[in-house]
Amino acid sequence: MEQEQIETSSSSSFSPSIVNDDKNDESKVKSLEMSSKFPLTAWEMAGAAGVVFAFAVGLLGVYLTLPDSDYSFLKLPKTLEDLHILRDHLERYTSDYTVQVLVGYCTVYIFMQTLMIPGTVFMSLLAGSLFGVLRGVALVVFAATAGASSCYFLSKLIGRPLILSLWPDKLVFFQDQVAKRQDGLLNYMLFLRLTPTLPNMFINVASPIVNVPYHTFLMATSIGLIPAAYVTVKAGITLGELRSIGDLYDIHSIVTLFLIGIASVTPTLITKKKES
Repeated sequence: MEQEQIETSSSSSFSPSIVNDDKNDESKVKSLEMSSKFPLTAWEMAGAAGVVFAFAVGLLGVYLTLPDSDYSFLKLPKTLEDLHILRDHLERYTSDYTVQVLVGYCTVYIFMQTLMIPGTVFMSLLAGSLFGVLRGVALVVFAATAGASSCYFLSKLIGRPLILSLWPDKLVFFQDQVAKRQDGLLNYMLFLRLTPTLPNMFINVASPIVNVPYHTFLMATSIGLIPAAYVTVKAGITLGELRSIGDLYDIHSIVTLFLIGIASVTPTLITKKKES
């Protein structure tokens, strides 16, 4: 009897806090759902369709300016074998049709980032293989930043129902962190970009939903993507030696990125400690 009383009292002492935390998370999700708009309005659907149409016109324009040839090799690479085939063919055109290849590359990369199509890592490898380290890194950072920005604004228009259905728990976590770190939000966003704490795809879609200002998003993206872009582009130069995508990020690369990420938030932590 005494044991039952002890178990009852202990469970009653802990359960309210747990229940309150669960209720808080549920209330946050519900509040986000209440503010979401679904189904989308006609104007929102038209805006999203306009984005897709603009990319389609851009790709068609690049395709029409290339010389007559067999372009059956042109497809989004999903494996290293696909990437080898694409690289071998594009090398023939890069020197004579540099502008078309660059425009086509950027358009495809931005399109993939905007619509969250997986496979941009293959595009980064391709940049290194075709253009070298310096030009490749510049190209990848530009295209990735432009694509992330395009995704940011598209999500601001129609992204709320999508992210609530895919990542409700992550969205609540991200919203709490952004609310807590308003004074050092740029450092926090840099940390997220430099480390695999949250997927870049999620950050692109969720940032406008949790009210991350675009100028902060843009700066953190353009700077934070440089280290990972360098690692991937550099690997693209020796593409023939790469056996799997997992070989890109060994333990040394991951630790290095984490250290850089920690360094990015250290000034904010020091400032808060001094203020306290």
